Amino acid sequence: MKKVLFIAAALFAVGFSQAQETKFGVKAGVDLATAKVKFPGGSVTSSETGFFVGAFANIGVSEKFSVQPELLYVSIKDLNFLSVPVLAKYNVAEEFGILVGPSINYLLDAQEDEIKLNIDLGAMYNITDDLDVSAKYSLGTGDVSLSGIFIGLGYSF
Repeated sequence: MKKVLFIAAALFAVGFSQAQETKFGVKAGVDLATAKVKFPGGSVTSSETGFFVGAFANIGVSEKFSVQPELLYVSIKDLNFLSVPVLAKYNVAEEFGILVGPSINYLLDAQEDEIKLNIDLGAMYNITDDLDVSAKYSLGTGDVSLSGIFIGLGYSF
């Protein structure tokens, strides 16, 4: 059931292609991750470096505002997951924008279906019309949380 909900959310996020201007692209980069497990009386934290690759759509709503759903494959040491951020993007200047929104993460290596919700906050800079660099912090929620800093390059078609 959780897999069906995850796939439905991913299709819904990418299916928003009826807007002012929609650009599609690919992105890749590094993820500096922290896993935290809370239990009664304390917690355990571990940090690792990994990578991510994926695709995105930037759907223009107005001149300064757009919605950017993404589908990312993230690999951190022995942990692999799919991440579906749905980010609101506000262009502060022509080349610079801020990003904020939720991301749904589906853990591929879990014994049972495991879906985690994160809150993402970041910024991006357009180097050219087709190439951008971005950085965001993804804050994990719950007793078992995955948080991380994603730094990457994006290429729009």
